[in-house]
Amino acid sequence: MKKLLLIIAIFIGFQINAQHTISGTFSPAKDYKWLIAYRLKPGTQSYVVDTAIKNGVFELKIPENATAGTYRLVYAVPQEQFYFDVIYNGKEDITLAFDETNGVSFFNSKENILFNTYFKEITDLEQQITHYYTSGNTNEKDFKTLTKELQTVQKSYEKRSVGTMAHHFITSNKPFIPKDIPTVNAYVEGKKKHYFDALQFDDSVLQASGFLTDKLLNYTFTALPLKAMTDKEKEEVMNANITKVNDKLANIGDSYKMHLYYSLWTQAAASGYNLTSDIIYHTYLKKLANNNDGKKIIGQIEVHNRLRLGAIAPNIKWEKDKDSYSLSTLKGAENYILVFWSSTCSHCLKELPALHKKLKDFDTVKVIAVGLENETENWTVETAHLPNFNHAIALGKWESAYAKIYNIQQTPTYFVLDKDKRIIAKPETDKDVVEFLENK
Repeated sequence: MKKLLLIIAIFIGFQINAQHTISGTFSPAKDYKWLIAYRLKPGTQSYVVDTAIKNGVFELKIPENATAGTYRLVYAVPQEQFYFDVIYNGKEDITLAFDETNGVSFFNSKENILFNTYFKEITDLEQQITHYYTSGNTNEKDFKTLTKELQTVQKSYEKRSVGTMAHHFITSNKPFIPKDIPTVNAYVEGKKKHYFDALQFDDSVLQASGFLTDKLLNYTFTALPLKAMTDKEKEEVMNANITKVNDKLANIGDSYKMHLYYSLWTQAAASGYNLTSDIIYHTYLKKLANNNDGKKIIGQIEVHNRLRLGAIAPNIKWEKDKDSYSLSTLKGAENYILVFWSSTCSHCLKELPALHKKLKDFDTVKVIAVGLENETENWTVETAHLPNFNHAIALGKWESAYAKIYNIQQTPTYFVLDKDKRIIAKPETDKDVVEFLENK
């Protein structure tokens, strides 16, 4: 009897610690060579395993001690753009297929099939409700049929998903289902009013995924009135949305809150909503930057704000014939070109002479060329070939003050300024500079 119990115990232990895999295919096969799996954590992620993709086929062997959670599979760079997420519960193998047109499909995984089919069905029904309004349909029976089906699908998946990780996402995604037949404006207002009813911000499963981040991004930037608005009016609504978000995050830890606000700031900054991004930065992020990671984020934001389109370019000083000059006091041009270069940079020695020649046709443009150098000898020789440029030198090269202020990562780097020294473009090459000036 003891021997039988021992065998059963060993068998159970083996089952618990069994290694699982995530495997499948990528298409077109020639475009994919590698795959990295990370486990998401609240506000961060940790490396788990990687593998090669051979002829479009891959297999990730998940370590036996790997923690269950949302896993991010990265297949190209930049990593924050080329990825998809899967639920790994530590109990099943996952088989999938990914292609660049249709995304990811699952063939073996209760968790992921449940998750994907639920969101597909819910999204499809909500799109049908949107179509009901946009098509001008006024048939009450049609609307009630849709809302009844939406409610049935939600309840069905909540019941079917009990005991799974997918359950956390499904119950927190419960949609707004109106009891009556509202006008389109009332429907939109209802969706916004009840947006947070089911969301569980303190759920550790949701925090260790991209779900809450996506939800907050969606609310902040798309929960807008159904009317024509100026950009300023849009940002005023977005800022009010952020205030609402902040109320909902009252009991969330600072570290995760920092992650969420940085995601909101990133979206606002990328969309050119400077008023909104500045409010997020000054009102929330700066107060949350209590550790090294937070301070690093603040540093990155300050660089962005200093160099974003519309910002006044940081001042640059130089000397010529024993006289002192500065960008801030330079006058007489409609546009100013800043170019950061080096006399030892082969690309620079090709592009700057070409730019110098082309700009002879632009009498309302002045150029300030900042040489990032370790010594002056070679710089002096090369600047003599570019007499129409104003020349400043930044000794210390990448560690120089100007390289840091302007966040220079490569040479040449260009900035185009307007007559008030505001940054209006960041061309990639000398040809892009000329094209911008010709078409502005």
